[in-house]
Amino acid sequence: VCVLRYKRHYFMASGIKASVAAEEFLEHANQEAKHADKLAERIVQLGGEPDFNPDNLTKNSHAQYVAGNSLKEMVLEDLVAERIAIDSYREIIQYIGDKDPTTRRIFEDILAQEEEHADDMSDLLQGL
Repeated sequence: VCVLRYKRHYFMASGIKASVAAEEFLEHANQEAKHADKLAERIVQLGGEPDFNPDNLTKNSHAQYVAGNSLKEMVLEDLVAERIAIDSYREIIQYIGDKDPTTRRIFEDILAQEEEHADDMSDLLQGL
């Protein structure tokens, strides 16, 4: 869901500060896709099957797909989604604890990047 939202924002960004925001949107979309790939790979390693069914993705996602009309709305929606992701990943890491160090490390790496994404969106929002 985050990949798709960031991709839309990348293509729809317009205005004076659009080029800076669009670069961030594209970078974040690509990083979010890598997060999904890492998690899918780990699910397979653990004997499961990753679920990429679009209907299930939207039902199970913590973040919503909100398009946003203006550049400011897009950045705000992405910031909200990043903060939701940060809270979710912190809860997951706490839940995993010491039971599965490999999976915990994957989530910790993703969390660190999500925190950077939130900082980027916060900085962009202040500049709009």
